Amino acid sequence: MERIILEVDGKEIEVPKGTPLGEVFRLAGVQDAIAGRLGDRILDLQTPVREGGKIKPIRKGDPESLEVMRHTLSHIMAQALKEIYGYDRVHLGVGPTTEEGFYYDVEVEGISIREEDLPIIEERMRQIVSRNLPIVRQEVSKEYALKLFESLKEPYKLDIINRIQEGDVISVYQQGEFVDLCRGPHVPSTGMVGAFKLTHVAGAYWMGDASKPMLQRIYGIAYWDEKELEDRLRFYEEVKRRDHRKLGKELEMFMIDEEIGAGLVIWLPKGGIYRKVLEDYWREEHLKRGYQLVYTPHIGNAKLWQKSGHLDHYRQNMFPPMELEDEEYFVKPMNCPFHIAIYKSKVRSYRDLPFRLAELGTVYRYEMSGVLHGLMRVRGFTQDDAHIICRPDQVDDVIQETLDFAISMLRDFGFDEFKVYISTKPEDAIGSDEQWEKAESALKKAVESMGLEYEIDEGGGAFYGPKIDVKIRDALGRLWQCSTIQFDFNLPERFDMEYVGPDNRRHRPYMIHRAILGSIERFTGVLLEHHAGLLPFWLAPVQVRVLPVQERHVEYARSVANTLREEGFRVEVDERDERLGAKIRDAELQKIPYVLIVGDKEMQDGSVSVRGKREGDLGKMSLQDLLSFLRSANTKRQNEALHRK
Repeated sequence: MERIILEVDGKEIEVPKGTPLGEVFRLAGVQDAIAGRLGDRILDLQTPVREGGKIKPIRKGDPESLEVMRHTLSHIMAQALKEIYGYDRVHLGVGPTTEEGFYYDVEVEGISIREEDLPIIEERMRQIVSRNLPIVRQEVSKEYALKLFESLKEPYKLDIINRIQEGDVISVYQQGEFVDLCRGPHVPSTGMVGAFKLTHVAGAYWMGDASKPMLQRIYGIAYWDEKELEDRLRFYEEVKRRDHRKLGKELEMFMIDEEIGAGLVIWLPKGGIYRKVLEDYWREEHLKRGYQLVYTPHIGNAKLWQKSGHLDHYRQNMFPPMELEDEEYFVKPMNCPFHIAIYKSKVRSYRDLPFRLAELGTVYRYEMSGVLHGLMRVRGFTQDDAHIICRPDQVDDVIQETLDFAISMLRDFGFDEFKVYISTKPEDAIGSDEQWEKAESALKKAVESMGLEYEIDEGGGAFYGPKIDVKIRDALGRLWQCSTIQFDFNLPERFDMEYVGPDNRRHRPYMIHRAILGSIERFTGVLLEHHAGLLPFWLAPVQVRVLPVQERHVEYARSVANTLREEGFRVEVDERDERLGAKIRDAELQKIPYVLIVGDKEMQDGSVSVRGKREGDLGKMSLQDLLSFLRSANTKRQNEALHRK
C-alpha cells in the first residue's frame, strides 16, 4: 500500500495513503483537534488524507474552527426543516458558510417560510444538538449518489451530482436519519456546535439563474461563545436601525415602486433637495480642480459599444437594444465612449493635457432582481464619473492630485478611515511592460505620499490597466467600496486617441477613469447608514424647523424662517395644531439638525430657543447669534465626527 509522509505539529509521521485525518492526529499524539488544514483545504477528522505535506490541527476556538462548526449548523438546520415539514416535502439546494454564519437554500412544497417561523426551526435545531448525533462521512460513486438522492427526492442534489466530473470525489454525510451530499468539513457530532441564531429569510434563484426555480434562503449566525453571539446580534439590531431603506422612507427622501420598475429610484422632494446640494458641491469642487463639466446622451449607437468593446465583454450587463431606423441603440452602461468622443472632437496639443472631463452621468445596467438592494444595487444610477487624459510625464502628479481629491471629498462627508487596495498586472494584460510599471509606480507613490496604508492585490488589475480602490469604514466598522482610480491602456488604442507633442508628432496619451463617490445612489445609502440618517448640517434637506408653541406665534415663526431663508438656509415651519411635545418628537424622527421653539418670551425679545439634534438644548439666542451659529455649522464639512450619535 502506498504511504505518505505528513508533518503534524512539528512531528513527522508516515501513514498509509487514505488514512482518516482523525487517525493521523491520534498517531501524532494530537488531542482536541476537530479538523485540520492541509495546504489550502480544511479537512474534518473523517476525511482520508491522500497527499503528503504539513497539517495544521484546528481546535475549537481557532478562527478556522468557525467554518467547520458553521457548516455543521447548516446541516442541522436542514435536518430540522426535514423533521418539521416532512422529509419528502423539503428539497435541499446548497448550504455553505458565510463570514459570520451559514445559510441553506431550500424548497418546501406548499409552504413559504416566514421570519416568525424561525424560532420553531431554532428549537428543533437545539433538540438535534442535544441528541449529539454522530456525523458520519462516506465516499460513494457517482452512480450510487444518483440512485441515493433520487430515492430521497432531492432534484437539486441530482443537478449538482450531474455536474461533477468523472473521477472527482463524491461524499455524503449522515447524522441520524438525515443524509446530505457535501464535501465537508464537519465537526464529529451534532453536540459539538456553538451558540447560534437564525436571522432572516430571503429568496435565491437556484444556481443564481433567474430562469431556474426561486428557493428560500434561511440565514443564521454562529459563534463558539454566547457573549460573542449576543454582541453580534446587537450589531445586527444597529444595522437594522440604520438601514438606508428604512431611513429613506422615514425621511421621505426616495422610493422604489415595482410598478415603475425594480431597481429604478425615484427621488422625492426632500431627496431632490439633498441631491441638488450634493451635486452643486460636487460641481464646485471639480471646477476648482480644473475639470470641465459635460453632459452626454443616455443612449448610443451599437457601433459605438462595439468599438469600445462593451458588446464583446459587457453585454450581459446591458439592457437589450432598441431598433431605430434599422440600427440598434443601447442605453449606456458607462460614460467613457462619450468622453472620448469629446476629446477627439478636435486635435489636442500636449499643452492641452491633462484634459479633465467630469459628468454626473446616469447609466443603466441590467442586474438580476435577486441582487437588487435599495440604493446599494440598482438598475439605473448616476455615476460621479470623470476621465483624465494626460501625457506619460504627467502621470505621477495626476494620480497624486486625484487621490488627494478623493480623500478630501470623502472627509467632507464625514468619513475619516480608509483602506486602499492597489491591483496590479494580470496574466491577460494588454499594454507594454513599461506602461504597467509606470502606472503601478504612480499608484504606489500617490498612496505613500498621503501616508495611507495599502494592500497589493497581485494580478488583480483589469486586463486594460492597474487601479486604486479606496474603501471607507463607516460608523459600524464596515468597509464600503467607493473611489476608484483606473488606468486604461485599451480604449486609447481602440479609439486611436492622440495628442500632438512638442516634436510636432502624434503620440498616444494615457487615460484614467475616476470615480470618487462611485454612484450618487449607492453613496447615499452608505452615507445614510453611516450617519444613522442624521446627515451633516450642510447636506441635510431640511436644516432648521421652526416650532410655534401656539397659533398666535405662527406669524413670528414665519418671519424667523424667512430671515433664515434669505441667508440661504433650508427651513420649515411646523404650523400644525399639535402640542409642542408632538412637534418636537416629529422633528426628532425626521432627523432635523436644529429645532427653533418660539413662544411669548421669544416673540417679545426677538429671540429663539434652540435645540440641536446632536447637542441637545442650546438655550435662547438672538436672531443675529443664531445666524452666526448656523453659518459656522454650514461651513464645517471636514471631519464630521458626530455621526455615531
